[in-house]
Amino acid sequence: MPSMLTVLGAPGAWATDPGTGINWMKILHGEHRLTIHALPAVRGSLRSHTKVARIVDKGTNRGVLVVTERVISDEATGQPIAKVEHTSFCRADGGIAQSDEAAAPLDAAPARAPDASTTLRTAASTALLYRLNGDRNPIHADPQAARAAGFERPILHGLCTYGMACRAILRMCCDQEPARLAGFSLRFSAPFFPGDSLRVDIWMEGNHVFFRGVSVETGKIVLSHGNAELRATCDLATSNVAHQEKECP
Repeated sequence: MPSMLTVLGAPGAWATDPGTGINWMKILHGEHRLTIHALPAVRGSLRSHTKVARIVDKGTNRGVLVVTERVISDEATGQPIAKVEHTSFCRADGGIAQSDEAAAPLDAAPARAPDASTTLRTAASTALLYRLNGDRNPIHADPQAARAAGFERPILHGLCTYGMACRAILRMCCDQEPARLAGFSLRFSAPFFPGDSLRVDIWMEGNHVFFRGVSVETGKIVLSHGNAELRATCDLATSNVAHQEKECP
């Protein structure tokens, strides 16, 4: 799965260091952008380098966007593998002395009915399993911590729904061939809860896919401004989910 690149070589919970001045319990994942140069080898070593690329101040008590940029390469050859841009919304911060320019916004989906959809289920334990990737933020596992952060119950990791959406795009648009995916970006627009089902809607325009993720139970759009770049145009007429909604086990 190309979305595995989002966790390979990740820097960990660096924002929990008191020296950052960030109230990490109030952080939300805002956007995630992935550019894929090549898929990593099945065996080998990767090297990643992460830097804070920009800090965008939204104003006093309105929060700060912190964007990290991670470059992943093959350690043996130096071949670039991917670039990952992670936007964190630090809700409890803001009003800093200096602010960078925001990144160019992601494009929204067309104002027409989707060309195809597919639905993926989650289990009540999905967030507990996803924590094994290294994100141990208690809002995904501890009901008390989730309530303290403003949620009625633990929420699913944004990168888990990101991976689910990536799986749906591979299934609908790439004939299950990971090498056909060149880029995958989206915005996390609402919380999604373990045990709920995610419907992924897509719009095809040449080798570009617009998509969104909708919680079947609440009807809320939880993933918006989804943009996927393909290395070859998808023909939905031959897709195994063309123009119909199916359930992905």
